[in-house]
Amino acid sequence: MRTAFIAVCIFISSTALAQLTTTASGGNKKAIVGERIGLTDVTIHYDRPGVKGREGSIWGQLVPVGFTNLGFGSAKSSPWRAGANENTTITFSTDVKFEGKDLPAGTYGLFLAYDPNESTVILSKNSTSWGAYYYDESEDQLRVKVKPVKQNESSEWLKYEFVNQTDSSATVQLVWEKLAVPFKIETDVKKNQVAIFRKELRSDKGFYWTGWNQAAQWCAQNHVNLEQALQWSDSATSPTFGGNTQFATYATKAQILSLLGRDDDASAVIKNSMQYASMQDIHFYARQLIAAKKTKEAFDLFKANHTKYPKQFTTLMGLARGYSATGDYKTALKYAQQAQPLAPDALNKQGVETAISKLKEGKDMNL
Repeated sequence: MRTAFIAVCIFISSTALAQLTTTASGGNKKAIVGERIGLTDVTIHYDRPGVKGREGSIWGQLVPVGFTNLGFGSAKSSPWRAGANENTTITFSTDVKFEGKDLPAGTYGLFLAYDPNESTVILSKNSTSWGAYYYDESEDQLRVKVKPVKQNESSEWLKYEFVNQTDSSATVQLVWEKLAVPFKIETDVKKNQVAIFRKELRSDKGFYWTGWNQAAQWCAQNHVNLEQALQWSDSATSPTFGGNTQFATYATKAQILSLLGRDDDASAVIKNSMQYASMQDIHFYARQLIAAKKTKEAFDLFKANHTKYPKQFTTLMGLARGYSATGDYKTALKYAQQAQPLAPDALNKQGVETAISKLKEGKDMNL
């Protein structure tokens, strides 16, 4: 008898360990939805219950109002699990703002205390429990109030979707039957980008000048993190990383110095790096100076470029731009007309014609 009892126990234990993967219980559907907002990955794992002929009995009945005692588990007052079966979870790869409130990166259990006028979305630090049976208010990371929105058409299966997207934000909404519950997520793209640069420049991506220059140039273009960007530009121009003979690295450094109010230092950097610059390098850097309202510095570069590369389409157009920026439209027109027959393709020819038209009207061709 003892041997038989042991055999039965082993069988039961083995059976429990040998459970196979099946569809979600209750005929619900498992789902994953996610989007990248700015540089932040947002991912939601959930089970999708169906209406199944219960329209009109979902909100306020199947999904109770507020908090309820589910009669099982340790929780005595639980919100809805915002889905079916296990915890609905939401993961953020970086810190975000959730309905305007700061939220650290991580994975959270997503719950909803439904109210037809103003529902409460709850993010719990416990994301591994089954449903809301073990919900513990002390584990809440964040609670926010949101307003449910009635829908014209019924959604049979519960779903989460991303709407109203911008470069740095999106609204996520839970949609089921004829109701949507929205909440807004915002990200700090600039902060996240700088953090990524800091991390990646310590990897193999920091072994060559291009990575340091890319990071420094991005900071210059976005006017952020300039002091550290200057350090990155020092690395980009260093012989250690091989960027000390590239005009692009010095141009980036000069741009940052200028943004920091160190114009004399910026001019010195450009002057010393002219030996590495191509005709196109000088031309496009001078155009950047015009955009930055540094007219004299731009004009001097356009003039030096034409001296080094005379009677070229690019340098003639450079002089036209330089004179136009100073308000001397008559001289600018002369050089634009000289450049016109040298236009290398249809696109540049059209650009010259547009410039000439503006100059004849007494307008700055750079605008």
